[in-house]
Amino acid sequence: MINAPKGVEDILFPRASYYEEIEKKAGNFFSLYGYKKIMVPTFEKTELFLRSVGQETDVGKQMYTFKDKGGRSISLRPEGTAGIVRAYVEHKIYAKEKNWKVYYAGPMFRYERPQAGRLREFYQIGVECFGEESPWLDVEIIEMAHDFLKGMGLDNIQVQVNSIGCKKCRYKYIEELKVYLGKYLDVLCSTCRRRFRYNPLRILDCKSATCRAVLEKAPRIQDFTCSSCQEHFDKVTGGLCRLKIAHTINPYLVRGLDYYTRTIFEIISSYLGSQDAVCAGGRYDNLVEQLGGPPTPATGFAIGVERLLFSLEKAGVDLSKPAPQGVFMATIGEKSVEEAIQVASIIRSQGIAVKINLTNKGLSSQLKQANRENFSWVLIIGEGEIRKGKFILKNMHSGMQQEIETEEFEVFSNFLKGDASS
Repeated sequence: MINAPKGVEDILFPRASYYEEIEKKAGNFFSLYGYKKIMVPTFEKTELFLRSVGQETDVGKQMYTFKDKGGRSISLRPEGTAGIVRAYVEHKIYAKEKNWKVYYAGPMFRYERPQAGRLREFYQIGVECFGEESPWLDVEIIEMAHDFLKGMGLDNIQVQVNSIGCKKCRYKYIEELKVYLGKYLDVLCSTCRRRFRYNPLRILDCKSATCRAVLEKAPRIQDFTCSSCQEHFDKVTGGLCRLKIAHTINPYLVRGLDYYTRTIFEIISSYLGSQDAVCAGGRYDNLVEQLGGPPTPATGFAIGVERLLFSLEKAGVDLSKPAPQGVFMATIGEKSVEEAIQVASIIRSQGIAVKINLTNKGLSSQLKQANRENFSWVLIIGEGEIRKGKFILKNMHSGMQQEIETEEFEVFSNFLKGDASS
């Protein structure tokens, strides 16, 4: 027997339906803010990710990279933003739309140690917005992520925000941070000693008790941000207060990707342990230009679907309850099955889901099945109904039933469609 590789999993029913439901709800919610769906390739040229996430970052080192048959270096996407920025530049969206808002959903790939809520193939849902530098966009992005997670039933979330400044002020801070940390290299963990060489900011995010103790007296980036960056961040935190979104300014909050600037944020769940971020994002005002486009401000976030599902399950949110179905056709006798197939064709043509009973079960058993599978309506078709040309339509929620003629199905399907989607 051949088993699945380590770090990936088969997503079987009903869990697969949870992924679909989350994506559907996310798309509907994000559309309220003007976001449209985009689909980009699962793999890209390796150069794209090395120039965006950074070759020496943890993400850069965790990429699945291989040579294709043409000898080109290809990588499975480790995150969603780089591919969308590439599409923005390649299709010259900047020349067509001043503000471009998109959302995406799909698998990402990183070679890391598998654990709860963290796999080597994992799913993300995210949004990206290009062309707007206003701090109020940062506020709206955080609000959108916060309210979506709340709407999914995740009540125990906390919003953490920070500003890592722009290129100029961040450079000064990094130099001072390196001077300070250089005195403690011998006590830092091996990971942080490596980070010291390529991205000392990532040391701020270390969970090691020893490294945390060293960081207590480290310089803070708030003491180095320029007036423009500080004004931007003050408006972000002020906007969150105005919206009554509780948040904490975390001076140690950084992101594991090189492209971030100014506002960054995480939304954490207490159900996830040390790796507690269920959503993370921020502003990346230099990445479009870095990948060959014009200077373009941008911001976005990504939600880890596995982490969200894990948190919802721990919170006791019932994900197993099936969505309301359309019509269950209870058939009595062979002739009724033939009739049901024709009627089902009419109803399905109106966009209504139909399930036909093809067994010889009694009516009582069929009604129990329809109730168990959460069908909204049962259409009862027997030989007597066929002779009369009238069928019995039963509402499984109210118990009310009525007779309906064949000629009425096409018109009545409009009502069924509205009920089934409610």
